[in-house]
Amino acid sequence: MAKSIYGEPAVVRRLERRGALASVTGSGTVAAGVMVAAALLALVIANTPLYEGVERLLALPLEVGVGPFAVSLTVEAFVNDFLMAVFFLLVGIELKYETTVGQLRRPRQAILPMLAAVGGVTAPALIYLAVNAGQPTASGWAVPIATDIAFALGVVSLLGDRISPEAKVFFQTLAIADDILAIVVIALFYGQVPDLAWCAASLVAALCLVALNRARVYSVAPYVAVGVVLWACMFNSGIHATLAGVILAFALPSRSDVRLPELSDWLSRQAHDLDDAYDDEHHVLGQHDFTEGAWRVERVMHHVTPPLQRMERYVSVFVNFLVLPLFAFVNAELHLVGENFGAILTNPAALGTYLGAVVGKPVGIILVTVLLVRLGFARLPRGMDWGQVVAVGILGGVGFTMSILISGLAFADPADAIAAKCAILLGSVTSALLGYAFVRLAVRERGGGHGRKSRPHGANRPGQGVS
Repeated sequence: MAKSIYGEPAVVRRLERRGALASVTGSGTVAAGVMVAAALLALVIANTPLYEGVERLLALPLEVGVGPFAVSLTVEAFVNDFLMAVFFLLVGIELKYETTVGQLRRPRQAILPMLAAVGGVTAPALIYLAVNAGQPTASGWAVPIATDIAFALGVVSLLGDRISPEAKVFFQTLAIADDILAIVVIALFYGQVPDLAWCAASLVAALCLVALNRARVYSVAPYVAVGVVLWACMFNSGIHATLAGVILAFALPSRSDVRLPELSDWLSRQAHDLDDAYDDEHHVLGQHDFTEGAWRVERVMHHVTPPLQRMERYVSVFVNFLVLPLFAFVNAELHLVGENFGAILTNPAALGTYLGAVVGKPVGIILVTVLLVRLGFARLPRGMDWGQVVAVGILGGVGFTMSILISGLAFADPADAIAAKCAILLGSVTSALLGYAFVRLAVRERGGGHGRKSRPHGANRPGQGVS
């Protein structure tokens, strides 16, 4: 057996602990569970005497930025506008990954789930508008359109081999397309009246990001600095500032700064030089040639990873275990003491949101998929049957992050926003239970668990990633 380069047992144990921790923090199911716990905690606190103290905390003023690019906002707005821009950065990284090496780079494979996503956005919006026709709450038509892939895949993970790897890839591609559509909807319909001067400044900042990419700048720091300026410009422009995260993600280089075909030979030469430079007789601190060579190898290996992937590693745990739980806590804080539950449940915003998610999502996804396959325009992926199509449609109604974000933008009346958020939570639970029950009862278990694996969603979003 080859001797490990980690000679000290303490070092080995420390690395093993880090690996175990990474396997937990990289799990989308664990991340979704943390966000659910934060939302439940918010619901409990909102209906106790602690509610007023939390509200005062969320209303405290903050200032983000420097000089002319500084903006004043509350703690609540900081979470919803600034921290959620980091979430959108992770969403953008996932989108760029998929368009570069994932499902979205193969139009023939991606077209069916992408068009199914269009159906899954259109049908809930139409149902919502039908319920809210002529009402001021009609502005919330986009609330039920989003699928929360982290929660939905969390349910899927409980179903084992009853859901094939191909169905999971189909579902993930559908959710990515869903994210793209939700981002476009937020940009077009839920911004403020644009300020042309700040819009021009935002364009200049975005062009600076493009220039950094074209100049082959592979350090992440300059992109982050310009990205913060872009966020401040967009915040003042009236365009929803969280979209700055998506723009930053697409500006990050997806290639390595190292000639990878030559890396192996170079490392062999460096290993030989390090072996010659190392002296067992002396303390490592006194071996400057050796440590300098090791540092050079370390720097080169750091640049092997593309900036896009580096940024993903920097922010994924932060987003999944801090940003999204904070967002859930701040926005699921529904003060229901003394509220008329009958009025909430019959509120047109609540009815439209609930029916849009629970009925509209599966109808739109399944109907478009059936039509495209029956017309011969597309084929179901090998290993995916119609039972799994129905399951994907039902689980598409699990929405949280984007839906709550849009509900905060869509309604002028707080009572309508509360009703919509209640419907989002109830609709997500209903869709998850219906999807789980349908798969357990109607989809047979698949043997072996073999097949193509999709990219682990929680490890890269993730989200994924929560959306």
